[in-house]
Amino acid sequence: MDANQLISDIKGKKLLPVYLLHGEESYSIDLVSDYIEENVLEEAQKGFDQTVLYGKDTDFSTIVNASKRYPMMSDHQVIIVKEAQNLKWKDDELLLAYLSNPMKSTVLVLAHKHSKFDKRRKIYKVAEKAGVVLESAKLYDDKIAPWITTYTKDRGWRIHPQAAAMMAEYLGNDLSKVVNELEKLMLNVPKDREISALDIEQNIGISKDFNVFELNTALAKRDIVKAFQIVDYFAANPRSNPIQVILGAMAGYFTKILKYHYLSDKSPQIVARELGVHPFFTREYDTAARSYSRRKTFDIIAYLRDCDLKCKGLNAANVEQGDLLKELVYKILN
Repeated sequence: MDANQLISDIKGKKLLPVYLLHGEESYSIDLVSDYIEENVLEEAQKGFDQTVLYGKDTDFSTIVNASKRYPMMSDHQVIIVKEAQNLKWKDDELLLAYLSNPMKSTVLVLAHKHSKFDKRRKIYKVAEKAGVVLESAKLYDDKIAPWITTYTKDRGWRIHPQAAAMMAEYLGNDLSKVVNELEKLMLNVPKDREISALDIEQNIGISKDFNVFELNTALAKRDIVKAFQIVDYFAANPRSNPIQVILGAMAGYFTKILKYHYLSDKSPQIVARELGVHPFFTREYDTAARSYSRRKTFDIIAYLRDCDLKCKGLNAANVEQGDLLKELVYKILN
């Protein structure tokens, strides 16, 4: 069960006594926890029947005692424990006993963020039996752009694949950060117009012409002038274009080119599925594979690894980021 299904059930008044929300990605945990906090009870009922606790400031005795109370103004009372990862879980016997026979009129939410709950612990099994356990896992890098596309579509907007890819490359897999930027875009872009790369530049501050996405495209086409223009831009703006982000994106790109070389079926549908990219980009990988042989692609991945070591100070002390990138691009193109 995912976060959206949980929220749908809660909207339908299908409330459970226990919600254990855990995982490395905080977005889905906050999504469910905040929805319960804001929507299960009416505003007038919250002062009597809703309690919000924080893991570092509470203990299991307080949580259990609060959970055992009967609601005063509603059919349910809501107990939300935020930052539950900060509880002393080695002393969870009281909670374990409560979860074995929870109050049906209590909705207890345990928001355990930034790490997975230990599934070997008995309390995990008991929580699963008493209510529901939601694991919120980090998205892999190649899943972020499709997630962005789906998120905007679900809210009635459209986003160009290039714009989604730009956001994914620069914002990474922190979905809370991604959603904040998407909400900003949706405030400024009309629903009847597709969100473009220009919108990303104007509202988020990522240059539509000078970014790692465009650098990879220039390299794929062996556009020497454009590639060095972008690298010069990176050198002039190192804070907004950290070399670690650039190298990570380039490594992912050339790894996909290498995978492309090994595909027996290079039809657009197969390429999109196997490389985990939008079908819009499959032609570019064909171009890149023609530009760089399998052997050369292996060499490029080695260049990237070497550049990564140099930017960390190994065998290249006091070398500027821009100089490292220029050397890297020269090696790729020659």
